[in-house]
Amino acid sequence: MGPRLREPRFPAPGSVSADCRPGLALFLLLCLPTVAGAAEEVRVEASRAGTAVAVNARANLNAPLAIIWNTLTDYERLPEFIPGMKRSRIIGRRGPAAIVEQDGEAGFLVFRVPIHVVVESAEYPPHLITIHVVRGNLRQLEGRYQIEQGASAEEHILRWSGLIEADTVLPAFITVPLMRANIEDQFTGMVREIKRRYEARQKADMQVIDK
Repeated sequence: MGPRLREPRFPAPGSVSADCRPGLALFLLLCLPTVAGAAEEVRVEASRAGTAVAVNARANLNAPLAIIWNTLTDYERLPEFIPGMKRSRIIGRRGPAAIVEQDGEAGFLVFRVPIHVVVESAEYPPHLITIHVVRGNLRQLEGRYQIEQGASAEEHILRWSGLIEADTVLPAFITVPLMRANIEDQFTGMVREIKRRYEARQKADMQVIDK
């Protein structure tokens, strides 16, 4: 048997907030604006948590649960729609978890930080995915995706929350905007891909009806 999956600790949604002082963290900008795209609204909040950064992101989605879940777990295609991710491949399975090796880059202004990690992505369908770094150049990565039901069958709230600490030593006034800008980009990329897949399915359904 492999080691037991770790149950990560997460900040409660809405319990952290961003300010304009140095001191935050990774996959994310100072005073981050709300990102609006079509029917979706993306919000990201981040704050310093010791040597790590606590991050909460959420988006309102008009899409079926199955499409949201399938996009979140489409690990090997993540580089096609997640900014900064260059490679993502499944290298094994352990219980409910996919073991995924990923390479990418976190960037802000002229600063670029290479990222190489192996993560354990434990899937608890249809609403929860927990993520834990196994090895790589992140000192800490504990996170989760959670899907909540909205007002109708095709309305959902997608949340990502976690703690991230980079191995690269940078001043706090660089680390905070670096991590926050990248989290915003990556979460927004996921939301846009969910929307694109749902629109593609709707178009295909309409073509079947028209025949």
